[in-house]
Amino acid sequence: MTTRVADNTDESRFEIFDGGELAGFVEYHRFRDEIAFLHTEIDPRFGGRGLGGTLARSVLDEARKQELKVLPFCPFIRGWLGKHPEYADLVPGAQHARFGL
Repeated sequence: MTTRVADNTDESRFEIFDGGELAGFVEYHRFRDEIAFLHTEIDPRFGGRGLGGTLARSVLDEARKQELKVLPFCPFIRGWLGKHPEYADLVPGAQHARFGL
């Protein structure tokens, strides 16, 4: 199956599709040069396929591309960042302690 991630700006969320089906999403709030990730959800039918990690990497790559500062309020995104320190620079240094990075 092929996966793709799309920014659904009307719903303020990035969505991941697996084989054409909506498999999950990350809700966000954008303000100026910041993006706050609020909630991540993967449909249980798609669990165990690594789609959450694919989605996290994709949204963080997009934040980097758009030069946005990341505020990882979502526990999943925050945990993923903790395991992938190469993305920690997206979170403002002054916010690292707040998010446990």
